[in-house]
Amino acid sequence: MRIKISMKKILAILTALLLIGGITVQASDMIIESKNQSYNEADSKIKFNGDVKVTIDDLKVVGDSADVNVTEEQKLDTATFYDKPYAFEIKKNKKREVKANILKVSLITKIVRAEGDTQSVVFEGKTPIVVINSNVQEYNTNTGVMTATGAVTMLYKDIETFSNSAEITTDKKTGDLKKLVLIGDAKVKQEKNESYGDKFVYNAETGNLEAFGNTTTNATMDDGAKLVLKSSYQEYNQKRSVFNASGNVRIWYQDYYAAGPKVTLYPDPTTKKPNEAYFTGRSSITQGVRTIFADRIKMVMKPKSFDAQGNTRTIIKNVGSGSDENMTLGL
Repeated sequence: MRIKISMKKILAILTALLLIGGITVQASDMIIESKNQSYNEADSKIKFNGDVKVTIDDLKVVGDSADVNVTEEQKLDTATFYDKPYAFEIKKNKKREVKANILKVSLITKIVRAEGDTQSVVFEGKTPIVVINSNVQEYNTNTGVMTATGAVTMLYKDIETFSNSAEITTDKKTGDLKKLVLIGDAKVKQEKNESYGDKFVYNAETGNLEAFGNTTTNATMDDGAKLVLKSSYQEYNQKRSVFNASGNVRIWYQDYYAAGPKVTLYPDPTTKKPNEAYFTGRSSITQGVRTIFADRIKMVMKPKSFDAQGNTRTIIKNVGSGSDENMTLGL
């Protein structure tokens, strides 16, 4: 969640994530070409071998072998492609492709499932704009939800995400992104900036990107200075360019260490990068041997300063320069 530094680029990957959502399976003809075809009534399967090519609307699947289950009503059920099949769809200037060890297309439930070393790629022209790798990927054309599980990685230019699983909800008519969820050891990385959390949720309608559970954001400023923020919850609002964090909030910036129950970060009006942090609730800021407690604290990165208000209390450690004598008024 790199606050403002990479957020727009992260949102770009989200809007590009049409992926398998563009591969739909509706009531239509399926054309299957192969060197050999056979049907075994005992297995209730039609088997295809040798240069198998399948066309369903704009979806094309190429592989060495496949079979199609046949129901008791003599209806086609699930088409399964083996030996690393390749599925793709081309619309205008965009191409979507899926590679996996096994690919299953249900003609009844309208679910596309890719299993084993699965990779989905979206191209604009010949340039790949999104790459998703995982153990399994499944798209439900009825709900518009694609799930990826098992060592999930997403790559968009210099943006990378990592998670145990991901769930992408798209509009079934337009293919536009509605919601993205990263679950389990989630990480978003862009150049030298990283964010971690148990779960990330992006809502396209509200423009909010949220991180839940043990969240950490490591940001690198233009001058190379590091800003580290840890909390239980973090939220970035794209429309207002405002960053919120709550729950045991801690910020490290140069020789500043600030802590409190809640903080809101606002960007510099010129650079649009986080510059002012407002802590609310009983908070503290430490610089060197001095710690100030207050009900409200404003911390500014450039020019570096802070302002504490409301029941302020200052503690300065190790006063006395190491002398064993106590400080007195000489009485």
